[in-house]
Amino acid sequence: MSKESIVTVSIDGKMVSVAAGATLLDACRQAGVDTPTLCYADNLTAANACRVCVVEVEGSRTLVPSCSRSAEDAMVVQTDSERVRHSRKMVLEFLGSGVDLSQADDLAGWIDYYGSEPDRYGPDRAMIKEEVRIQDSLYIRDYDKCVLCYKCVSACGEDAQHSFAIAVAGRGFDARIRTEFDVRLPDSACVYCGNCVAVCPTNALQFKTEFDLRKMGEWKPTEQAVTRTVCSYCGVGCNLEVHVQDDTIVKVTSPDDHDVTSGHLCIKGRFGWSYVQPGQSAAEEGD
Repeated sequence: MSKESIVTVSIDGKMVSVAAGATLLDACRQAGVDTPTLCYADNLTAANACRVCVVEVEGSRTLVPSCSRSAEDAMVVQTDSERVRHSRKMVLEFLGSGVDLSQADDLAGWIDYYGSEPDRYGPDRAMIKEEVRIQDSLYIRDYDKCVLCYKCVSACGEDAQHSFAIAVAGRGFDARIRTEFDVRLPDSACVYCGNCVAVCPTNALQFKTEFDLRKMGEWKPTEQAVTRTVCSYCGVGCNLEVHVQDDTIVKVTSPDDHDVTSGHLCIKGRFGWSYVQPGQSAAEEGD
């Protein structure tokens, strides 16, 4: 790699060299700095929506999103300054004050770390409070947990599936992820690949099997065995991660770093596993 293709930045006083075009988030990771993200995913285009990953760049008037800001040679970056900590704390606090983050496992630790207190806004704060949408036996939509990170929209669109079945509708607090004309999911352009479910960071989208087990108090992720295998439906070679609880498959994911899938699957790979369990059809799983 030529010298011109390398940039060197200071991350919390540590000099880090990354490839030209890399982001500040890449540089933070290179420096071993754990950075919270919400709307960012390695297999999606950065949406610049959440501002949880902001850092302080010397000479910049405002904090910048590390997930999309390109690293420039000689940049001096602070990831844990008082300004950064306060901003991240408030972003997490505002999110938690309007939606249910109880199943956003990756955020829970950061909320504690920054001392965010969503409940301090009181019981009269505006909340989503919509009924869970259950329109098929494959996955559910719970807008009480949606933070409008846009990851599902990106996965449904140009980044993966190209179905464009969902988009943001409405403005301000009334903004929601909707199908075209808010039709029922089975009547929309959705092809049930489940890629939106895979990238959702708050469990606003989740497998119907998981939803049912949670409702019964039987969801036990720490007791689940995860086995990596190859999808048996065609010759593409998509890798699957089969999650098994009590000798029963409860969901299927795919590794983000797999060079065939990049974490994305089709309906067969994501949901077509009921044949492995005789006597349990997809319809019965949703009952």
